[in-house]
Amino acid sequence: MASTFKTFSTDDKTITTTNLHEVIPITGTIVSGTYSDLNIKNYAHGMFQSVYDYPYLSSSANHIFDISVGYSANSSLSGASAVQNAKKINIYNEFAKVHVQPDITGSIQEFDQDGNISAGGAKFSECIFLSFSRLLAKDEIKKGSVTLSFYTGSTFSAPDSPKTISDYNAQTDYKVNSPAGEYGLLYTSSTGITSNSAVGHVYYQTGVVVLTASIFDGNFASTDETISAILTGSEISGAADGLRNRTNNLQFNNTTELNSTIYFCRASAGEFNYSSNPTYLSGSQVVVKNTRTDTPVSYVTTVGLYSSDNVLLAVAKLSEPLKKDPTNELTLRVRLDY
Repeated sequence: MASTFKTFSTDDKTITTTNLHEVIPITGTIVSGTYSDLNIKNYAHGMFQSVYDYPYLSSSANHIFDISVGYSANSSLSGASAVQNAKKINIYNEFAKVHVQPDITGSIQEFDQDGNISAGGAKFSECIFLSFSRLLAKDEIKKGSVTLSFYTGSTFSAPDSPKTISDYNAQTDYKVNSPAGEYGLLYTSSTGITSNSAVGHVYYQTGVVVLTASIFDGNFASTDETISAILTGSEISGAADGLRNRTNNLQFNNTTELNSTIYFCRASAGEFNYSSNPTYLSGSQVVVKNTRTDTPVSYVTTVGLYSSDNVLLAVAKLSEPLKKDPTNELTLRVRLDY
């Protein structure tokens, strides 16, 4: 170890940010049948249903996402006779409160189809909500990577080909007027995209997908009931079951933001040529020198980063010792990730 300390200059430190992406594929078989629904958890409160990647009672199970449904109090489905009416309105309002900009009075507004709330326009009054776990979404969902595939045909027992929904062009075309951050519009086709053809939103920072219930134009559940009948006549768990059994595949890329501080530890020709290692001396003599005029030599094995009051904060080990003497200079690059 070198016998002296050296203070960093402003040119010796730089800060960088790197985004790491991981593909997250969720197959429909895991969602709807691989474990005979032992990986599906319902709760006494009945507000949402959780999906795990393994039977949820197992210590190996990981929470994947939650499913819930709800509608606005202004929806035609809202009424005292609807099953769990108050809870479905509350679910809708909770998601809208977090993700939709309130009006000037602070009141909750409905999800706007094209995201242009101030201009009015069509609303998503009846919605399906998918909340992906932080374990999967990490810091955020990558824009333009979301692909959702559902069977939406007229009968449950013999549905048509799956309908693919994606945030097409969201890498550059996304919205920023949500309290929850950036979000993209979801479409059923990459061609002929217009804002009034959106069928949902994906909120990248919160990992939430909002789908209009109208995409399921046919019978939704195994009882061949329509989506409207399910939303009014069944509990939230029943609607979640219907969605799971209509799921073909879900996929997106997550994002992990890796912040790094890079220190350039420089040793000029006249620095760090001696060691504070006790074995460097024998009888007050430098063991690597045969005569007094020999060039001093040290071997760098470790870099320590210290605070201004000389408290050791971090240690970096080299893969092999580096020879240091007055004839050479070293620059060691140390990166701290957080």
